[in-house]
Amino acid sequence: MINYREMINQNVIVASKKINKYIRKTPFERSAMISDLIGADVWLKMENQQHTGSFKFRGAINKMLSLSESERESGIYAASTGNHGAAVAYACQLLKVPCIIYVPENSSEAKLINMKNFGAEIVVHGKDCMDGELKAREVANNTGGIYLSPYNDLEVVAGQGTIGKEIESQCNGLDSIIVSVGGGGLISGVGGYLKSIWPDIEVMAASPENHAVMIKSLDAGEIIKISPVPTISDGTAGGVEDQSITFDMCKEFVDHRVLLTEQEIEEGIVHLIEKERLLVEGAAGTAIAALIKMKEHLEGKRVGVIICGRNISLEVLRKII
Repeated sequence: MINYREMINQNVIVASKKINKYIRKTPFERSAMISDLIGADVWLKMENQQHTGSFKFRGAINKMLSLSESERESGIYAASTGNHGAAVAYACQLLKVPCIIYVPENSSEAKLINMKNFGAEIVVHGKDCMDGELKAREVANNTGGIYLSPYNDLEVVAGQGTIGKEIESQCNGLDSIIVSVGGGGLISGVGGYLKSIWPDIEVMAASPENHAVMIKSLDAGEIIKISPVPTISDGTAGGVEDQSITFDMCKEFVDHRVLLTEQEIEEGIVHLIEKERLLVEGAAGTAIAALIKMKEHLEGKRVGVIICGRNISLEVLRKII
């Protein structure tokens, strides 16, 4: 049986040394107003301040640095609703190699612009991110290129897990950590690392009711397909690949699963704008919505929340306000 905690601990330590000069060490700050609201000691990990406006850059640059020069030059392919694509594009820009990003129809215009600004070639394919993932992997396999998964890759998981290592250096311990969940790369890396050093920490997975494939897969005991409904938390949208490594990790690390309505997520975004003056996207609002929803359970505890990204369009923000 795989000891995921030990494996992730070691992988994260290696990744941290590898990517340290490329990433921003983001703040981990106590929110006095949100702490008062919840009745807990609430700390925010500001990955909205990471390069490309999202935690995704950590995993992308760690994966790219793990490739040989010939592998990088063979062609880099990815699929994304936006943040992973921008992260891959920026990592490729830094390492001076081109990349092609497959995006679903109706992708956020703000996130498409972000990807293009970092030099990505964009190909629109399918109605869901999973369609793009399958196509990008197929093209990479047929051309001898590299498919860079947003979550189903140990190097990507380890890169995201460096957030946990930073949190370890920025506080004296946590009772709970709240993480928004799509494919599970972030919660696998952060949850696995933090549980390896603080075994009693509660790991809470937050997802929109409209698109909660990982949480519903955990409920079913196997990776399932769902009929997605659009969600403001587009950063967590998309399916989970069959046999994804993150499914078993989530089974082991996730202690609580929290589903949020679109209204709750919008209120989470507004809380951060109003109380912290933080501009965030839907996935970050999802984590704050889970914090509010689990208020009674979290009372009196020291809680960390991953503020995973800031890339929200003006149109969506206008509707929320």
